[in-house]
Amino acid sequence: MEPEKIKESIIRAAKELFRKYGYHKTSVNEIAKKARIAKATIYKYFESKEQVLDAILMDYLDLNLHEILKNKAQFANEEEHLKALVMKTCRLTYTVCNEFIGWDFVRENANSQEFLKHLSDQLESLLLSAYLELDHFKNNPSRKEGLAFLLKASKSIVFSFAFTSVSDSDVRKNFVSFQKELLPFLVKAAL
Repeated sequence: MEPEKIKESIIRAAKELFRKYGYHKTSVNEIAKKARIAKATIYKYFESKEQVLDAILMDYLDLNLHEILKNKAQFANEEEHLKALVMKTCRLTYTVCNEFIGWDFVRENANSQEFLKHLSDQLESLLLSAYLELDHFKNNPSRKEGLAFLLKASKSIVFSFAFTSVSDSDVRKNFVSFQKELLPFLVKAAL
């Protein structure tokens, strides 16, 4: 089998198992069995199960982020557009962590904190480069610093309420509160 096909089969198998059982409860042996390859083959392409998860999440985020950015809905102004984009990407980030990792594991495992920090930094870089392709940032590069601040602050806030929320309804309330009470000020500061 071609190397790219093997890598795709590992990612596809892991994605299915992580969604079904969560990252923590899925073993490398189970991924290998599902992909119909030897466990050692996984380590030929990925150093760890964590790297497999990282590849899945970044592909998922990249694909969905570009879909969000391609949707050029009409907004009254760039401030409203930016608020809508930040909310969509914050929800996407939360969904990814919820769907593939599982918040129970994230909250209970010390190693997951380091992984999430790494993921969070990658996400911030991905968002910044994608947002800088938008017309109102591409045509005004001096806004990069404000945009970086907005993304870092939004990301930190979303991750903080994800860690402290007990239920999905708490998360929804926190998103609404963030959208109404904090995001307008962050966007103004970014612009």
